Amino acid sequence: MNRFFISLIEGTRIAFSALWANKMRATLTTTCIVIGIVSVTAMNTITDGVDRSFDESMDMLGRNVVFVEKWPWEFGGEYRWWEYRNRREMEVGYAERLRNLVPNASQVSARVNRGGTIRYSDRTVESVGINGATHSYFETAGMNIADGRAFSEPDENRAANVVVLGSSVADALFPEEDPLGKRVRIRGQRFTVIGILESQGNFLGMENLDNQAVIPITAMASIYDIRFGVTLSVQFPDEAMLVEGEYEVVGAMRQIRGLDPMDDDDFAINQTALFEQEFQTMKVAIYGIGIFLTGLALFVGGIGVMNIMYVSVKERTREIGIRKAVGAKAWEIRLQFLMESIVICLFGGVIGVLLSIGVTELINQIFIAYMDWTTVVNAILICTFVGLLFGYLPSNKAAKSDPIESLRYE
Repeated sequence: MNRFFISLIEGTRIAFSALWANKMRATLTTTCIVIGIVSVTAMNTITDGVDRSFDESMDMLGRNVVFVEKWPWEFGGEYRWWEYRNRREMEVGYAERLRNLVPNASQVSARVNRGGTIRYSDRTVESVGINGATHSYFETAGMNIADGRAFSEPDENRAANVVVLGSSVADALFPEEDPLGKRVRIRGQRFTVIGILESQGNFLGMENLDNQAVIPITAMASIYDIRFGVTLSVQFPDEAMLVEGEYEVVGAMRQIRGLDPMDDDDFAINQTALFEQEFQTMKVAIYGIGIFLTGLALFVGGIGVMNIMYVSVKERTREIGIRKAVGAKAWEIRLQFLMESIVICLFGGVIGVLLSIGVTELINQIFIAYMDWTTVVNAILICTFVGLLFGYLPSNKAAKSDPIESLRYE
């Protein structure tokens, strides 16, 4: 055992000496591994970022929430829009009736979303998502207030012109002052800022959820037509109650709509599980492409390492013969060259991981990526595996060489 560790240490020392003696060759070989590791790490950070963003986005929607709408969420297949467009619109008043008919629901809210512009003094924020909602919307949407307060049921009942701003809207309108108590303009009407939402980030890495404002739905009715596009959100205490709760919501909506037993539903029941099913399909495609591309990059890098290791074995044939002549075992020769192969790969892996930090930041500017310590560990393990895999044949050739022939080599 002691001899093994001594050989391991000696092999590592010889590997560094060989790399230092052939700097240009080592640099070119390492470059192949760097490209492979950057590809692997970048793909890993993208897939991790997609997973993380998806989970956060599903939490934003609410995994224990059922959404009642006119239009269903459907992905793939035939979307029968010609049937859905003839359905009756949802009504804000359904929220109160659902609250009475679905006793297991913890909260029920109604929301209407429109795009608009918000102004304060000489500053303007365009394309803001203006949400007119009932007071319980903050809970069903999982929104937290960072500063100030949410509007209350009395605010909703008296159609108070109050607004809760998303964090990016507040930052743009009030870069150097406290927004609370200030009055902004929405479609020509003044609204008093009473609260600021906690930052939520992007939904699925695309839509900025901080670029929104929430006002009482009764106040919304005075500046927008809210007779279409109403979404009803029914929240249950936990996911375990969601399945049974969905049936309750369907029965309640059929009663509210006055449907006969033989009539089809003229409304859609949507929930995050639909997104999750579609995401699994998309993830398989992303992972498949990623594994192919990163595998190809590592294969090219590994071939480069193998080629250089064959050259190294050829150049040091006489050295191998001398070591065998003085008593070195075949496994010690093999270990020496394997360590050289692994050191090359690990050196390239370290450089690749460092470059990947910058690549991750760059990807984050246009898409989503996330790097954690497991990505770094995986990169190191992959480098070790590539070094072992592509260094084995050259090292095995060195280990099996005839010592007499090796000593004669010039």
